[in-house]
Amino acid sequence: MILEALGSALLGFALAWAAAHRLAHRLPARSLVLSTGAAGGVIGSIVTHMALGTGHTLGTLAGAVAVAAALLSLLLRPTGTRVRRRSATA
Repeated sequence: MILEALGSALLGFALAWAAAHRLAHRLPARSLVLSTGAAGGVIGSIVTHMALGTGHTLGTLAGAVAVAAALLSLLLRPTGTRVRRRSATA
């Protein structure tokens, strides 16, 4: 369990680093992104381990990456090229 959590934290950190490197213009401060990725990996690992049980290491790591990616996607800002739409009542 400890190695799964550590591996999940490293995978979440790596995912966050890649996102911060690739999408720096759409994300907040790098320290927030990196800590969110690592925390998401650990939380995802714990939740997935509780759901699947012991002996499913790859499934636990996949769940950790999925939760980390979901949390990182919540940090993304819009690109700024929005199309203005008129409301139905206007």
